[in-house]
Amino acid sequence: MKRQGRAAIFFLLPNLIGFLVFTLGPVVVAAGLSFYRYQLASDKPTLIGLDNFLNLLGFKWEEGKLVASDSYFWKYLGNTLFLMLNIPLSMAGSLVLAILLDRQFPGRVVFRTLFFIPHLCSGIAIYMVWKMLLTYEPNVGILNAGLWNIYRLLGIPAERAVAMLPGWLIDARWAKPAFIIVFVWASVGGYNMILYLAGLQNVPPELYEAAEMDGAGWWARLRHVTVPQLAPTTFFILVTSVIGGLQGGFEAAYVMTQGGPEGSTTTISYYIYTQAYEQLEIGYAATISVVLFVLIFIVTLVNWQLGGKKFEAL
Repeated sequence: MKRQGRAAIFFLLPNLIGFLVFTLGPVVVAAGLSFYRYQLASDKPTLIGLDNFLNLLGFKWEEGKLVASDSYFWKYLGNTLFLMLNIPLSMAGSLVLAILLDRQFPGRVVFRTLFFIPHLCSGIAIYMVWKMLLTYEPNVGILNAGLWNIYRLLGIPAERAVAMLPGWLIDARWAKPAFIIVFVWASVGGYNMILYLAGLQNVPPELYEAAEMDGAGWWARLRHVTVPQLAPTTFFILVTSVIGGLQGGFEAAYVMTQGGPEGSTTTISYYIYTQAYEQLEIGYAATISVVLFVLIFIVTLVNWQLGGKKFEAL
C-alpha cells in the first residue's frame, strides 16, 4: 500500500505543482495585492488596508444623494449580468440541437461535427469575423447590407434605409443584444450540446415506450421524460455556464468594441484588464479580482444548495 501511495503521489505531483503555481499562487498574490495601492510606474506597493474594497464597494453622499464610490464597477457588473441572458438561450438551443442530432438520419455524424466546429475555433477569430458581419456600413457589414437591400426592395429611400440600420457595435442600445447573439451562436453547438447528447444516450428507452403506451405525445414525452432525466446534466451545465458568464466577456469586448460604446459592453473581466494594463492600478485590479472570486463562490454555493435540491426533486 505504501508503494502504491508513493506511486499515486508521483503521478499526481505534476498536476499538483501546476495547480499551486498557476492557480492557487496567483489567487494568493492577488488577495495580498488587494490590500495595497500599487501602480506599475511606482517604486513599491503601499499598504492601505481595506481602502480598495471600500472604494470599490462603498457608497458616499454627493449633492444630497447616495452614490457609489466606484459607479463604473456597478455599471460593469450590470453589463456582465445582462450579457448572461445568453445562458438560458444557449442551454435551450443546445438541448434542441442535441434532441435533433440524437435521431437516426443520414449524415448525423457530419452535422454533429459541423455544429461543434465553431466551439473549437479561437475566440479572437470568431469575434473578428462577427465584427465584420456587424459593421454598421451597408457596403462593409454583411448583416446590415442584407437589411439595406431589403429596405430598398420595399421602396424605402436610401437615406432613410441607412438611418434604419441597427448600429450593432456603435450604439449602446444594440451592443449588448449583439453580444448575446454572438455568445449564443458560439456556444449553442459546443460542449453543452455534447453533454446533452451524452445525457440522452442514458435515458432508458423503456420510459419512452411506457409514455407512448399511456398516449403521451411528443411534447408530453419531452416534458415528463426527457427533461427530468436530463436534470443532473442541466444542473451541471447551468453551474458551469454561470461561472463562465461571470468571468467572461473580455475577448469579445477587446476585439469588437474595446468596451464601448459608452462602456455598454465592458464586463468585470474587461474592467480588471483596463485597471491593470491601461491604468496600471495593479492593487485595484487585484481587488476587483478578489471581489469577483467571492461573487462566483457565493453564486456557485447558492446554486449547489438550492438548485441541486430542486433538480434532485424532479
